[in-house]
Amino acid sequence: MTAKLYLLFFLSVFSCSGNKKEEAKEAEKDYTATHTEALKFCKEKGFCKDYYFLVDMSIHSGKNRFFVYSFKDTIVTDKNIVTPGSCDQFEENPYKYQTAKFSNTPDSHCSSKGKYKVGNRDYSSWGINVKYWLHGLEETNNNAVDRVVVLHSWDAVSNREIYPQYSPLSWGCPAVSDKFMKKLDEKLKQTAKPVLLWIVE
Repeated sequence: MTAKLYLLFFLSVFSCSGNKKEEAKEAEKDYTATHTEALKFCKEKGFCKDYYFLVDMSIHSGKNRFFVYSFKDTIVTDKNIVTPGSCDQFEENPYKYQTAKFSNTPDSHCSSKGKYKVGNRDYSSWGINVKYWLHGLEETNNNAVDRVVVLHSWDAVSNREIYPQYSPLSWGCPAVSDKFMKKLDEKLKQTAKPVLLWIVE
């Protein structure tokens, strides 16, 4: 290999390595303030103070964006993909795969931002046949029960990141993989107090 070719090879490797580091840095988000607010909310409302669920819809749907955060250990203990709502019932939504849109309107098939109380465990015709009712606690999501926006699994949802591909679209429910739902289900069944699920962007 000539000196010129070696130099070009070295520069290309270095450049690729740098791009990967930049991408990783861009992907990192600081949720410290969100975790702090979540813990304060859970203490005030008598919710579970061990952990909560954070869903960040601003992250690409093919990447992990459903986080299980431990208040005690101050770390994310688990994470996975979660679907956005299609939000295409009352108006065209040409970028529905790329960007989550939000609405609290019944039959809109949109995701809804805000804090939810994870409610009763119930039968679902989807995935592992388990769903948890979600009670919207804010004006942005207080129609969740009437809209039947629930936490459930769907076998079309991957259990690993699929970026740059997108996750499938739901009718507004935060749907996860069957395998991940089994883990969430076991955790929720062992938790006496209500658990907070918070959808942000």
